[in-house]
Amino acid sequence: MMKSSLEFGNFEMGVLIYRKMRQFGVQHDSFTLPIVNQLYLIIGCDLNCRKMMHCVGIHLGFGLDVYFCNTLIELYAKCGCFSLARQVFDEMPLRDHVSWTSMIAGCVSEGDIMRAFDLFCEMRSEVEPNSVTLITMLQACSCRGDVVLGKQFHSYILKNGFLNDKFVINSLFRMYTYMGISLDVETLFLECSTDVVTWNTLISFYISSGSTNRVFETFQAMLREVRPSVESLTLIASALSKCGNVSWGQQLHCFAIKTCLSDHIFSTCLMDLYSKCIDLDACFRLFNEVPCRNRNTITWSTLMSAFTENGQYDRTIGLFNQLRSSGVEMTSEILTCLLDVCIDTGALHMGKEIHCYSIRNLLFKTLENTSVAETAILNMYIKCGSISCARNTFYIMDDKDVIAWTSMIEGFGTYGLGREALALFNQMVKEGIDPNAVTFLSILSACSHSGLTKEGCEVLNTMKWEFRLEPELNHYTCIVDLLGRAGKLKDALSVILKMVACPDSRIWGALLAACRVYMDRKIGEFAVKRLLELEPDNMGYHIVFSNMQATAGQWSDVERLRTTVSELSSAKMPGWSSVDVG
Repeated sequence: MMKSSLEFGNFEMGVLIYRKMRQFGVQHDSFTLPIVNQLYLIIGCDLNCRKMMHCVGIHLGFGLDVYFCNTLIELYAKCGCFSLARQVFDEMPLRDHVSWTSMIAGCVSEGDIMRAFDLFCEMRSEVEPNSVTLITMLQACSCRGDVVLGKQFHSYILKNGFLNDKFVINSLFRMYTYMGISLDVETLFLECSTDVVTWNTLISFYISSGSTNRVFETFQAMLREVRPSVESLTLIASALSKCGNVSWGQQLHCFAIKTCLSDHIFSTCLMDLYSKCIDLDACFRLFNEVPCRNRNTITWSTLMSAFTENGQYDRTIGLFNQLRSSGVEMTSEILTCLLDVCIDTGALHMGKEIHCYSIRNLLFKTLENTSVAETAILNMYIKCGSISCARNTFYIMDDKDVIAWTSMIEGFGTYGLGREALALFNQMVKEGIDPNAVTFLSILSACSHSGLTKEGCEVLNTMKWEFRLEPELNHYTCIVDLLGRAGKLKDALSVILKMVACPDSRIWGALLAACRVYMDRKIGEFAVKRLLELEPDNMGYHIVFSNMQATAGQWSDVERLRTTVSELSSAKMPGWSSVDVG
């Protein structure tokens, strides 16, 4: 009964059956406790529970049973208790292949590759490794990325006749693909017998290396050799999604229908392809073809992202309402997608509803990355015009990382609250959170918008000398804007000329905007010349300088500049924004 529960996935039922067995006083045999250990391994019980099973085994006289000890080693190793696993291993009077392989696999899963190699050498003095052990060691070589060790194991496989084992061959092939050695990958592929797994691994290798043409050539060759699996089609759909080839995607879709090779993962990849090619109707049809029981969070979030990225916000909101009634768990990706809709449409009221829904359904306690979700809500409030709600959200966050602090500092700066941004920055440093380059960019921007010239220059010095972060072009642009707003145009020009980085159009544009405000035609003309060298077809700079000349009464220069603008025959792109009315 317990074994049936294990095989059919009713793990909790298997544990309940074991408890009932203990209540009735039924005697154990050598198979009972190993099955219970496997149940607990899948359920993910804590360390105390694992120790209890160990004690029960010793009490019932199975402490030296090889089968029981093997499952116990795996139970300890999977929870990271390598010392306890090693203790069980060392106390075993008789150790078989499974004992050694379980210990080696535990080391590999913990990332202790050198200990895994030491155990492999010890194992050879007692028993010869089998194919499962070699597969584990090849995985260790992949994790370490050691080409020399990998080739030594390749030689060992050749000498000991394991090349007839397709699982070993596929593991060896996968190891070479992880290391990115294309010559060895292709040589091994030509020398060994291949199956659909080998072909899929080769396709995956070409996808990761960006060789799109080789991906499709390999797939066409695969069709002549073996029947592809649904995983093969999923890989190809993923590659097509990256290059945005909708025509080949449609052919692949037809092939999948003809060969009856499809599952919800493949359908989700096709949905992503169609959404990137802006074929939303095909994307929606595919979504409806996936059975309701197979629609997972990735399927829902793919369609919601497709609608959001293409501006169909009403359909995104409709999907969210369907999602709530479907019983599918909310994820941070879906929450972020919905908040993007609120930001793009300025729908503050809807954003508050989503925030309330998250609190009411305890999403912040169930999501894997709570900080990401809470920071997304914080950004939504900032961009939808409610700095007070953003402030409240920030201060009740339990786990504030550098991204959350930076977002709040940027929010204060956006609303002209430079003093509050500076106070928050100082509090962040006091609490031991090291600011990054984006944090300094946000605080410099806040100082610029609030006219805090002295404070902004001090922040730049702090960045360079206290936190050892070299300012980038964006930081210097903020300083130039800061000095320009304060009327210190010569100092701003000096900053540009002394920079190590090559100035771009944004930093010259910041200087030109300041020259327009303070009517400094000399520096303004110098800035315009630099701008037109970088972007000769940008008529915006011509217009700004023309307005400066008009204000100074230089009408001949104005006429000349306007003639130049007319010759460009270009129109200024209109800006737009949206607000939530009522």
